[in-house]
Amino acid sequence: MSLNENERNIIVTRELEKTQRTFSDAVFCANEGKWEAAANRIYYALFHAMSALLVSDGHQVKSHRGVLSMFGEHYIKTEIFSRQDGSLLSDLVLMRDNADYNCFFEADEEKLQPYIEPTRLLIEKIKQYIACKE
Repeated sequence: MSLNENERNIIVTRELEKTQRTFSDAVFCANEGKWEAAANRIYYALFHAMSALLVSDGHQVKSHRGVLSMFGEHYIKTEIFSRQDGSLLSDLVLMRDNADYNCFFEADEEKLQPYIEPTRLLIEKIKQYIACKE
C-alpha cells in the first residue's frame, strides 16, 4: 500500500507523538526504579522514532525486525546516522528482549541509566532529520 503525502505526514506526526509519550514513560519508570519497564519503554520510544523516520522517507514498515534492518540499511550503512547510533539500537533491542523475556536477567540502574541520554539525543537527531526534509 502506498501512502500519499498527507497520510504519510499524519503517520509521522503520530509516531513522533508516541515517541515522546513513550520516552517520558521510560524516564518515569527509571525514576521509580522500575528498570525492566524502563528498558521496554526506552526501546519502544526509539522504535517509534525510527518508524516515523522510515515512513517519512517512504519506506513501508511491517515488523520490528524490518524496522531494525531498514534503519541499518538506509541510514547506518549510508552514514546518515552513525555506527554508534546503530550500536545503541542493538543494545536497546537486546536489553528490551532480556528484560521482557529472560527470567534470569535483572535490569537495574547500572545497566539502563547510561542509555537514557544517548537515546534522547538519537530521538532528537531523528526528529531534526525529519524536520529538515519538510
